[in-house]
Amino acid sequence: MVLFVSGRCDIVAFYSKWFMNRYRASFVDVRNPFNPKLVSRINFSDVDMIMFCTKNPLPIIPYLKEIDKPILFHVTLTPYKKNIEPNVIDKRKIIEGIKEISKIIGSDNVVVRYDPIFINNVYTMDYHKKAFKRMCELLNGYVKKVIVSFLDNYKNVQKNIAYMKPHAFTEDMYEELGRSFSKVAENNGMVVQTCFENRNLVEYGFVKGDCLSRKLAFKMTGKKYKVQNARKGGKCECVQMVDIGVYNTCKHMCKYCYANYMEDIVNSNCLKHDDNSTLLIGNLASDDIIKERVM
Repeated sequence: MVLFVSGRCDIVAFYSKWFMNRYRASFVDVRNPFNPKLVSRINFSDVDMIMFCTKNPLPIIPYLKEIDKPILFHVTLTPYKKNIEPNVIDKRKIIEGIKEISKIIGSDNVVVRYDPIFINNVYTMDYHKKAFKRMCELLNGYVKKVIVSFLDNYKNVQKNIAYMKPHAFTEDMYEELGRSFSKVAENNGMVVQTCFENRNLVEYGFVKGDCLSRKLAFKMTGKKYKVQNARKGGKCECVQMVDIGVYNTCKHMCKYCYANYMEDIVNSNCLKHDDNSTLLIGNLASDDIIKERVM
C-alpha cells in the first residue's frame, strides 16, 4: 500500500503532530467521504511507502528520521502572493525546508510542484518565467524533478474566477512557457513535466511522466502496483494510493484550491481536530463501522 498524505488536505503543514501520533500507534482511521459512518482502518504494517504532499514541509522535518518507510516528498512551491495564497508561509522558508528534506531522504525523492499556473494582468508570463528561473537556481543540486500543472475549473476556482481573472492559454503561450521552463530546468540539472494534463508540452522539451509512476514505486518498494482509475476523461498512470486526508480542512485557503470547496466550513471542521484522535477530524462514534483497509 502507498499512503498519500495527502491530496485532500495539507496534513504536513497543519497536522504533523497528529500524523506522528498515528504512526507511533501503528494505525490510522479514515472516514469514507461518501459514507461517513464507514471507517477504514489502515495499519502502518501494510504501508510500503509514504508520499507526502504539502505547501509547508517544515513541521514534519524533525520527524522524518523516525519514519522507517520509503518516503517520496512533493512540495508545492508557487510564486503567488497573499492575495492568492493568504496563509502560505514565506517562500524562502519553504526553499530552505526543501533543501533540508533533500539532505535527509535524497534529491531523487524530493519533487517540486509548480502547481497550478494561471496567467492574469499581475501574474504574467514574464512573471512566471522569472519566478521559475529563480526557484530552479535556488534548488540546483537539491531537486531533480519539477511537476507543472495548469489551473483547473474546480468549484472553488469558479467561485473565485472574477477575483483571479485568469487568461485563457493560447498555443503560443504554451510554447513560450514550455520552451522557457524546459531550458531553465535543464540548466539547473532538473527535468520538468506535467502530470495528466491535456497538454503535456513534450514537444517543447518537457518529459513525459507521472506523479508516482509504477517504475518509481517499484524502485522504492520492490512491489508492483495498479494504476489510478480514469479521471479527466482519460486514464491516470500514477499508482493507486490511499489518501488519509479530509476535504475542507486546509487552512491555507488558496484561491485555486480543489480540496477546499466549502471555505466557510473549513474553520469549523478544524475546530473538531484532536491530535489524539484516530481520525483527522472528530472522533469515532459508537455506531461507526470500522473495516481494515487492505490492498
